[in-house]
Order: sequence, then structure tokens, then C-alpha cells
Amino acid sequence: MERTLVFLKADALRRGLVGEIIGRFERKGFLIEGLKMVALSEEFVREHYAAHRGKEFYEPLVRYVTSGPAVAMVLAGRNAVAVVRRMMGETFGSDAEPGTIRGDLALSNRYNLVHGSDSPEAAGREIGAFFEPDELVSYGEDATRWIYDQTGPEPV
Repeated sequence: MERTLVFLKADALRRGLVGEIIGRFERKGFLIEGLKMVALSEEFVREHYAAHRGKEFYEPLVRYVTSGPAVAMVLAGRNAVAVVRRMMGETFGSDAEPGTIRGDLALSNRYNLVHGSDSPEAAGREIGAFFEPDELVSYGEDATRWIYDQTGPEPV
């Protein structure tokens, strides 16, 4: 199973959308292998979004992400990175399709509720930055028995 890092930003918490957003991922069939509330430091956020350093939105992004607590989670499932990103929708809520998290719950071009890893490589780095190995729990085949056909060598 592929893993991805997702964190719900301060606006998701302040708007009382944590359960709604997590529920969408659970209903899709993702397994939550790590979950915690965190206060992200400015230093951590600057490093996390270092690829955007120098862009006009970088400083406002840092202020936004550090403005309150976040809920970080590791989701596991088939093609987790790509599927989670489709579920989140376009970066700007005003551009996101209905049916996506941002399309249904966000209008802002800055406050966009959720972050998800953009590649399996980024997921590995981000999971390691947010979670210690002993904070992650895999709970195996029984948990996915009715999500994937497991009669062959690979889940389908």
C-alpha cells in the first residue's frame, strides 16, 4: 500500500471541518496509519514549503499555516498520493470542482483547508518530518478486506 501525508490546516480546524474531511478519506477506503494534532513552527513551515520561497504567496502561506494548530495524518491505500490529490481538488477553492474537498468546502485562493503530498517521494519525506516511525501503525489485510479484491498476488 502506498502512503501519503495529509494535514488539515488552521481553517479546517477553526471551521469545524476536521471530522468531515477525515470522514471523506475513510469513506473512500483509506486507512489512517498515523494521526495527531500539531502546532507547526514557523521554521518547520518555511522548510516544508521551501520550494515556494521567493514567490509572492510564500510569506502569506507561512503566516496562514502557522496561525493555528494542524491535524496531520498518514493515509494508506492504493495510489494514495494521486487519489488524495484528486479528492482535495484544485489548490484554489474557487477553481475546485464540486465533489472535491476544496470544491465543496472552500472559496478562498489562500485558505484551502488541506495539504497533501504531491508525489510518493515527497510523501516519504513529509511523513518522516511529521511522524516518528513508532507513531505509525499498519493494521493489515483485515482492514481492507472489503475495499480491495485480495484473491490474487496484489490487491485490486
